[in-house]
Amino acid sequence: MKENQTELSGVVERIVFRNEDNGWTVLELESEQELHKVVGTLPTIQAGEQLRMVGEWVEHPKFGRQFRAQSCEHSLPADSDSVFRYLASGAIKGIGPATAAALVEKFGSDVLRIMEEEPEKLAQLRGITLARAQKIAQEYREQFGLREVILSFSRYGLTQAEALRCWKRWGPGTVERIKDNPYLLCASGLYIPFERADQICMSMDRPADDPRRLEAGILHVLRHNLGNGHTCLPVDKLLTAAQLLLGVEVELLQPVLEDMLRSFVVKQEMIGERPFIFLPHLYQAEKYAASRISLMTGFYTAITPTVENNLSVIEHKNGISYHAEQRKAILAAIEKGLLILTGGPGTGKTTTLRAIITLLEGLGERVAVAAPTGRAAKRMTELTGCEAKTIHRLLEVQWDDEDVQAFARNEKNPLDIDALILDEVSMVDSLLFESLLRALKPGCRLILVGDTDQLPAVGAGSVLHDLIGSGMLPVVELTEVFRQALESDIVANAHRIVSGEMPVLSKKDGDFFFLPHPSAADTAEMVRDLCIRRLPTTYGTSMLDGIQVLCPGRKGEIGTAALNALLQEAFNPPKEHKHEWTGEHGLLREGDKVMHIKNDYDITWTRDTGEMGSGVFNGDIGVLEEISVRDQTMKVRYEDRVALYTYDQAQELELAYAITVHKSQGSEFHTVILPLYRNQRLLCYRNLLYTAVTRAKTLLIVTGSRDTVEQMVENDRKTLRYTGLRHFLKEAGKVFS
Repeated sequence: MKENQTELSGVVERIVFRNEDNGWTVLELESEQELHKVVGTLPTIQAGEQLRMVGEWVEHPKFGRQFRAQSCEHSLPADSDSVFRYLASGAIKGIGPATAAALVEKFGSDVLRIMEEEPEKLAQLRGITLARAQKIAQEYREQFGLREVILSFSRYGLTQAEALRCWKRWGPGTVERIKDNPYLLCASGLYIPFERADQICMSMDRPADDPRRLEAGILHVLRHNLGNGHTCLPVDKLLTAAQLLLGVEVELLQPVLEDMLRSFVVKQEMIGERPFIFLPHLYQAEKYAASRISLMTGFYTAITPTVENNLSVIEHKNGISYHAEQRKAILAAIEKGLLILTGGPGTGKTTTLRAIITLLEGLGERVAVAAPTGRAAKRMTELTGCEAKTIHRLLEVQWDDEDVQAFARNEKNPLDIDALILDEVSMVDSLLFESLLRALKPGCRLILVGDTDQLPAVGAGSVLHDLIGSGMLPVVELTEVFRQALESDIVANAHRIVSGEMPVLSKKDGDFFFLPHPSAADTAEMVRDLCIRRLPTTYGTSMLDGIQVLCPGRKGEIGTAALNALLQEAFNPPKEHKHEWTGEHGLLREGDKVMHIKNDYDITWTRDTGEMGSGVFNGDIGVLEEISVRDQTMKVRYEDRVALYTYDQAQELELAYAITVHKSQGSEFHTVILPLYRNQRLLCYRNLLYTAVTRAKTLLIVTGSRDTVEQMVENDRKTLRYTGLRHFLKEAGKVFS
């Protein structure tokens, strides 16, 4: 037992609340003639049971002192009163208070044994048929099947929540399955890492070269590397990584991999002269995308004089003259079924897109605009005047019981559009791209817009780079930076950074400033002073309206964790009337700036106009207005709407005074503060700096070390990603040519 833990024993008086999905329970426990509030993941506990728990006492801001249970041993009610309380609580379907009273009166405290061993005796009571008695017994056994899983798993250090997820997956045979093959715990949706499954297996004295262990290790390496952006791995690198993980010779791994290929657990593809291994769903995703793209490149529409005339009308109406590159892109979008449009800041991508949308709509085509994130979609709506949606909302995302996403829009139910413009394609991973392509009907145009110098997608794949690198798609790159854009130091310095030149850091006016500091601590203090005093005084901006701190990473004195704590304390310190809540990502307080970190289409919101809807998206930033301890809910304001969160949904919130550059992709902020001081080596590269700089719309302040800025500019390391899309595109091109 840990130092801050203690024990609590007693009898459950009543269940106050239970979340049936995750087992989170609030109950009242009678211990030494006192009633205590207990909270924790206790999915099987019912009234009348005797509990012995290990946990800690915590002080809830509204409900006062509570015991937070971290582990629990329980025994069935022993006396008639406890048995009645247990049965009357509804613990077993088919038994209510009246039936519970009759059963206890007839069988006394022996009724639970009878349910398990002699259920036919229950039919001695009036109103209970033999069929109903058997059904009651079945319900009782299933409930205790889950208890057996929890008890068995607790010996291996697995939590009750993890046991509940496994029970929902496999039911009564769960314990036998896991004893036979502990690596089943690594299955999708269970969220139990390989290392823990491996510890369980080793505790069973299984040999280190058990083929099931070796197979699980190979799969773990492939799954782990999805997080590094790889959709596949070369065989030699895969086996080397698996050897280091498992501590066995490569010669033992090779036959296991061959068996996995024969049974289609993994897929192999020769890329060049080198064999690569894929997880099947990534193989399918990239192969399908390649074949679909190849078909789309063969779609052409003749450019008519009407289109040329309409383009001239647009120029005259808007008082502009399109540059040759822009005109080329506009006409290519009309002529071809597929187009990639790239370009940095100030090169006229937005102006070009507006013209494309106007021309397509003039031809009677239904045009949709989408982006990977909510903030990127909102920005596209503002820039183009055409309502943009997130890709997930466009495809009508759905979630199953295991939190696995699927889309209502697919080959059988395609989008009812004639053209799709997709922005920020650099953020799109291979699986999402496949889903998008499956939802496009034959003949639908696809215009992909992105900046190849931005950071790559968080998920696996390198879609934009692979599409361009294949050489098979029409690509128009806008390179001409317009004079009015170059008047911005932010734009000018962004282009210097892309070209490998140092940004101008010496200017004392304009929209790009550099404030040098000799240490990380001084840099952090400057960030605090800028946010709390200098910028609000000089520009009238605030942490909640305009200022955004962007950090290369989460760790260190100038990482998001440290700066969020510093800025929360300075901007929104604790006060007696302010409620607080501590979740998975730390403490949140009323008045805090927060970010939603996962697309959630179930969260409801109400606009200031009274309009109601649902859906909050990854990257949305708002203000935590209210924490209702009584209702266990929160209200977060996102501009003109207020979203209502349950405490469970609030696990998707974290502080947003400072966010990572990766989280800022697709967004623009009025004022960006960028602290840079001896970044971790893996976070010191050019396209991270470029992405951060291009997030600033009006004002950018870089503070910290000039040497760090220089190191980032000089490091043009492109993150290596092993993918198959480029290869599959070339192969598909041979087939369709």
